[in-house]
This record gives sequence, structure tokens and C-alpha cells, in this order.
Amino acid sequence: MIGYYVLIGIIALVSFAVSSKLKSKFDFYSRVRLQNGMSGAEIAQKMLNDNGIYDVRVISTPGRLTDHYNPQDKTVNLSEAVYNERNAAAAAVAAHEVGHAVQHATAYNMLKLRTNLVPMVNVASGLSQWLVIGGLLLGAAAKFGFGFYIAVAGLVLMAFATVFSLITLPVEYDASNRALAWLKNKNMLAPNEYAGAQDSLKWAARTYVVAAIGAVASLLYWALQVFGGRSRD
Repeated sequence: MIGYYVLIGIIALVSFAVSSKLKSKFDFYSRVRLQNGMSGAEIAQKMLNDNGIYDVRVISTPGRLTDHYNPQDKTVNLSEAVYNERNAAAAAVAAHEVGHAVQHATAYNMLKLRTNLVPMVNVASGLSQWLVIGGLLLGAAAKFGFGFYIAVAGLVLMAFATVFSLITLPVEYDASNRALAWLKNKNMLAPNEYAGAQDSLKWAARTYVVAAIGAVASLLYWALQVFGGRSRD
């Protein structure tokens, strides 16, 4: 277990460093005012219109960096700092979230796959680790195979969550690429504003990379505990 806590600690430190960098980038580019004077909400609405999407609403949601696209009710949810503000960071985030709406409208395969995995992941995230640990403890105490199979069931659920994290990477990168392509092709931003939007989205994507690495590392660690212990028996 000590090794696991060391692993989690390292990943948590890296995640904190990347998240802190993202927040500092967002704060910095929030001071780069847009020459076109458009708010994040206006940017989002224009990108939707330019892509022929008229059944998606742009709404404001409380919090900071809480921006997301909801495919269930077809809403682009922008945090208050993005919805109302008129800067490079807000433009980047707004366009990125609309990128997800464009993925949905065009039936982007990776988004469909990730959406289909959501119910399983919701179950897996709460149960997987407890099943693995419980199975290992039961196996050690009872000295029979039932605990092993419980642990394996936990690993299977953990694998679903890991696959979800990996699938999230191309989904997020594709949304950013769609956003940046639209911002550039439509001449929405001045060169310095575009550079800020590009840098903001680059650091946002890295948070998902760290999360995926953490998920893979955790799965491998527990797989070694389960199958390594079985081979020693």
C-alpha cells in the first residue's frame, strides 16, 4: 500500500502543478482584451451559427473553470468568467466547448463512445478500488480464490474508467483543434489574442493527459497487486 500512496502522491503533485499553471495562464490571458469586443457567450453563439447548429443553447453556470458541454440537454455551459468576459481566455474556452457541440452534431465517433461509457464509469469510479482492496484482504484472510475473483471484478471496473480517461484525450484535443481552426479561419482574433487562446487550450489539454496517466498507473499498480500475489501463491 505504501507504493500506491507514493504513486498517488506523485501524480497528485504533477496534477496540482499543471492545474496551477492552467489557472495562471487563464488569469494572464484574461487580461488580453479582444479587439472585436465579443464576450465568450457571443463567441460561442457565433461558432454555433457558423456550423449550422441552432438547437444548442449557450447558458451561464456558476463557478470557475466549470465550463462544459452537456449533450443530454444540448447546452454549452460557460462559467461566469467566460460567459460575460471579452478576452482571449474566454474566447478559447467558449470556442472549445462549442467544439464539443460540433462533435455531437457531426456524430464524432470518440465522443459517442465516451458518452456510452458514462453510465459504466459512474458505477466504476465508486466501486472499483473498494472491490480490489476488499478482494485482496479477503483473499489474504481466507486463503481461497473467492477474494481473487472479487479483486479481478474490481480491476475490470477500473479498466472501464481508465479507457474512459484515454478516450477523453482525443475528444478534448479534437474540440480544441476545431475551436482554434474556427477562430483562425473566421479571423475572430488578432495574432496575439489567437496565440493566447492556443496557449490556454494547450495547458487545459495537459490536465487530461495527467489524469489519463494517473488512471493507467493506478490500474497497473493494482493489477500487479492482484496478479502478482496470485503468482506467489
